[in-house]
Amino acid sequence: MQIIRYPAKSDWSQLLLRPQLDNRALESTVASILADVRAGGDAAVLKYTAQFDKAELESLAVAPEEFEEADETLDDDLKAAIRQAAANIEAFHRAQVEDVTLIETMPGVQCWRKPVGIEKVGLYIPGGTAPLFSTILMLAIPARLAGCREIVLCTPPGKTGKVHPAVLWTARYAGITRVFKTGGVQAIGAMAFGTESIPKVYKIFGPGNQYVTCAKQLVNSMGTAIDMPAGPSEVAVFADGACIPAFVAADLLSQAEHGPDSQVLLVSTSEKVIAAVEAEVERQLDLLPRRDFAAKALDNSKLILVADRDEAMDLINEYAPEHLIMACEQDEALATRVVNAGSVFLGNYSPESAGDYASGTNHTLPTNGYATAYSGVSVDSFVKKITFQRLTREGLQALAPTIEAMAAAEGLEAHKQAVTIRINY
Repeated sequence: MQIIRYPAKSDWSQLLLRPQLDNRALESTVASILADVRAGGDAAVLKYTAQFDKAELESLAVAPEEFEEADETLDDDLKAAIRQAAANIEAFHRAQVEDVTLIETMPGVQCWRKPVGIEKVGLYIPGGTAPLFSTILMLAIPARLAGCREIVLCTPPGKTGKVHPAVLWTARYAGITRVFKTGGVQAIGAMAFGTESIPKVYKIFGPGNQYVTCAKQLVNSMGTAIDMPAGPSEVAVFADGACIPAFVAADLLSQAEHGPDSQVLLVSTSEKVIAAVEAEVERQLDLLPRRDFAAKALDNSKLILVADRDEAMDLINEYAPEHLIMACEQDEALATRVVNAGSVFLGNYSPESAGDYASGTNHTLPTNGYATAYSGVSVDSFVKKITFQRLTREGLQALAPTIEAMAAAEGLEAHKQAVTIRINY
């Protein structure tokens, strides 16, 4: 990891750049696959599943007996862990469900807003080097609480044509039975356009590699909503003398092992802390099964020494990390200054892994600096909020002069007349 000492503020924007990819060729490839899926339906999806996942399938849908097989296969301890995580996630997200509140803005004028679940949503769950069954809980639970009528899930099969049993068991436990064996760009296209087997949805959720991310952005431009723009996963840690360097190193590595395009950042006011964390990273790295992934991510990563806590918080807010860990003195007071972050972890005993799996908060978060403007996934992500109003005759009479004056000033006579005709009736 590169150590940068006391960088000038004028250099921060360059210093905090994420790993850059040349997306021109990528977009062309992705657009071609999407067009093929749109035209060819199931046949195109099956073709690309054979090409990219090396799985020859006769049917895309997961059959009921495959769910049963997953139930028999999965370890009881893992089932118990999933149940506990699900309970915590549901408790946190259930509190986000809004009641309808009627507001009388003036006598005879009532307004209210009602959250309505998006009717059809699609969840994408990556397979690849790490099947992210935990993401099913993060997406399916708020979707169910929001009242989404139809929830479908796409995930890539292994070479045998089977889906990982943890994915299937978690999906069924979360209430999803419409699971399809397809991943990558073809899965995003199938959910965006619909095929003979896979229904068209109104909004697509879930993480993925650069191809999936590009596909989501392209279908978004064609009219299918997505959860948020996304890039590789990342973490920033602010640590001072109150931190435990071994813990900080473990947090950095837990993010780095996602893949070579991930990035981790340590910001500290202490040279001693930076040296201790660097030594721990080297020691712990050698113990990881995914050492090669983590090592490549560390090449994109930095240890930054700053003059004081104020400068540290300014730098972190400019970076706008997906995950922010505050391993420092007075963490809660300092955390009030966080304005750009996806999810914040306070203290030495709040690892990012807790939010990734089971504390209850959602792990589907804005990356690549989008935390400046986007929130993580929540129940709100799965609802539309429709406004309603009812005016009595007396209410409209009281409001009429205001509406008529404004409509006339904008030159919209029909708007004015829609009020005037009523109060003169």
